[in-house]
Amino acid sequence: MLEAVWIGFAFSLGLLVRLIGLPPLIGYLAAGFMITATATDLDLPKEGNAIIAHVAHLGVLLLLFTVGLKLNIRSLGKPEVLGGSLAHFASSVLLYAPIIYLTFEPDWYYALMLAAALAFSSTVLAAKVLEGKREIRAFHGRVAIGILVMQDLIAMGLLSFTQGITPSPFALLVLLVPLLRPLLYKLMDLTGHDDLQILFGVLLAVVIGGSGFLAVGLSSELGALVFGALLAGHNRAGELSKTLWGLKEFFLVGFFLKIGLGGLPDQQAWLFAALMTVLLPFKAVLFFALLVLFRLRARSAFLSGLALSNYSEFALIVAASVMPQFLIPLALTVALSFVVSAPLNRFAHPLYERLANRLIPYERDIHHPDEQPVSLGDAEVLIMGMGRTGSAAYEYLEHKCHLVALDSDPSKVAEHQEKGNNVLFADAEDQVFWQGLKLQAVKAVVLCLNDVEAKVIATKKLRQAGFSGLIVSHSMHKDEAAAILDAGADHTYLTMSEAGVGLGERVRQHITL
Repeated sequence: MLEAVWIGFAFSLGLLVRLIGLPPLIGYLAAGFMITATATDLDLPKEGNAIIAHVAHLGVLLLLFTVGLKLNIRSLGKPEVLGGSLAHFASSVLLYAPIIYLTFEPDWYYALMLAAALAFSSTVLAAKVLEGKREIRAFHGRVAIGILVMQDLIAMGLLSFTQGITPSPFALLVLLVPLLRPLLYKLMDLTGHDDLQILFGVLLAVVIGGSGFLAVGLSSELGALVFGALLAGHNRAGELSKTLWGLKEFFLVGFFLKIGLGGLPDQQAWLFAALMTVLLPFKAVLFFALLVLFRLRARSAFLSGLALSNYSEFALIVAASVMPQFLIPLALTVALSFVVSAPLNRFAHPLYERLANRLIPYERDIHHPDEQPVSLGDAEVLIMGMGRTGSAAYEYLEHKCHLVALDSDPSKVAEHQEKGNNVLFADAEDQVFWQGLKLQAVKAVVLCLNDVEAKVIATKKLRQAGFSGLIVSHSMHKDEAAAILDAGADHTYLTMSEAGVGLGERVRQHITL
């Protein structure tokens, strides 16, 4: 009965909001509140909330493990991450605490606790949004994830303080965890590519990472993230992330349902949530200002800030342990922030395109850590995106013409440069990049970007810049291919169809010979 209700409501409302152009997770949030409203009529057992909370926790652990698989630990020490996260937390508490004190809670302790809880951004939503757009490895994605990890560390300290919990002396053993990397790499090699690989990922995320860290008084979420990060350098880390994708997405539905299952809000809860939602743009503006202050360009600061413009599920954990009277208002606040943030992040790139002329003047006139090239030298062919498809194209063309490639993943760029490949850091969706780029010798552009929106924007920018040469792109779906062609590309190739054609051609050549 429980499973039928949860899955039925989640699927129905998820599909409904998808049909009107919103992310399905908004439907899952609505489903949680609707199930709560009809729980008496449906005669649902009380233990249902505990079950869905466990399912949600598994989803969060798997999500953070997959985030760890794409995490560069060294990025946490960068000024924009360390300084940005600490400055934002302090500034948010200073803003929110007086407002909460004057409007809802005339007790400074609770006002400060609420302000601290609302200072954090949702690791689950931000990571899910960035992963869905394949931007976790992009510069702005790395900054956002780094800030989220720092926030999680602050949150763990805050939770320990509010609950009077201190880590076990055995927590120091966590410092030895990196020594396990060779063993984990060996086990990863032995798991193969099937169900054993899935079990290995779940074992690390839930059992060794989650339960292991919890046993020594540390956050289970932090444990899942750490063990994911230990495998980030393995050449099959991306494969493991894709293998766990469906399982993780299924369990995460429980996370969004759980928020709505906390109870139905009263008028006071609606007023509190409405005021906090009105203050939500402050988070985005503050993140943008701080990241620009720490030398990021306007685009990176905007995209990172927008991904972090929501309230964290951590607020519910604080409320449950310290101030249960605020659990329902905070649940509604978090839900509304997701409703606002998710659609905005879906259209983040077109939104920046509209605001770019207003935001770029705020950039500092210095060298930026995400600086981009203005000249491609004497390159005749430009490859944009150096994933599997782009790398294969580069290897094929490398000795046939003058070649340059661009990618928005700094670590991937560094990896190719170490091999001697002519690969530069750049983001195809950045307006400033296109304004300064010189395409003097380029005759053809190969678009191998992950996101169809990025391919459309890149194609339009190339044509607007006066480029009249050949533009070719690959695509996974016919409707996406049509959008790229409409933007001005000369040819698009359906990846799976072309793979089949290639196989057929090899057979023909073999038979002919």
